[in-house]
Amino acid sequence: MKLLRFGARGQERPGLIDADGGIRDLSSLVRDLSRESLEATSLERLRKVNPETLPQISTDVRIGPCVARCGKFICVGLNYRDHAREAGMAAPKEPVLFMKATSAISGPNDDIVVPPGATKVDWEVELGVILGAHLLRASTAEARAGIAGYCVVNDLSERAHQLEGTGQWVKGKSADTFGPIGPWLVTADEVSDPQSLSLWLEVNGVRRQNGSTRDMVFGAVELVSYVSRFMSLQPGDIISTGTPAGVGMGLKPPKFLAVGDRVRLGIEGLGLQTQRVISA
Repeated sequence: MKLLRFGARGQERPGLIDADGGIRDLSSLVRDLSRESLEATSLERLRKVNPETLPQISTDVRIGPCVARCGKFICVGLNYRDHAREAGMAAPKEPVLFMKATSAISGPNDDIVVPPGATKVDWEVELGVILGAHLLRASTAEARAGIAGYCVVNDLSERAHQLEGTGQWVKGKSADTFGPIGPWLVTADEVSDPQSLSLWLEVNGVRRQNGSTRDMVFGAVELVSYVSRFMSLQPGDIISTGTPAGVGMGLKPPKFLAVGDRVRLGIEGLGLQTQRVISA
């Protein structure tokens, strides 16, 4: 299934994509796409629903973040071999973890807002893993079974805040609108191999990132198991699994987003995002 949330900001309703690419309203069946509705039993009930029996929604509607009330937004750094090389660093021997504020989450086509004083706003297309189970010290098999689905993430960064001054990754990653997710949550049963997906990103029509999840140092399922060693995971939590080479910081000379720029990105089978960069 391809699940999504649609409607005005703060008033989103749950939906699914039907066989013709239309949007169907799920709000008579689930309150929202969060926590309990992302657990395996709830997703199985939704799979049995005939989409043609659900109200159809105009495709002109705003698409919101594909998960509501995310509890944790966990990110993985330097998880692509080519990205580690462009950063001049060795591939890590174990996953590098950091947190992104959940208030950074926005819809896949919402504007990117450059906060006051920001000078080095960068792009990062990433595969997002959305949890559908409570996990703690999970085995690989338990981790795989506990994944509700996958989505596109743009892990936007302000590099000066991230790496200069006090050098705090959370501070550089957490501005409002710095976490577009969606357009869809594609359930795990429709992603036969999360380690064989192409992903790409363009700025103003110029291809900047062009990679494959095959290049990950640590795979999606391995990351879920690893993170669960250090903290419990709950349905609706998101793990953003790292980005391939081609970020603005890695260009020579470095190039960052400016007001008026357009960003377009996607992952094979998981949909597209399109964003405009505006000032605060």
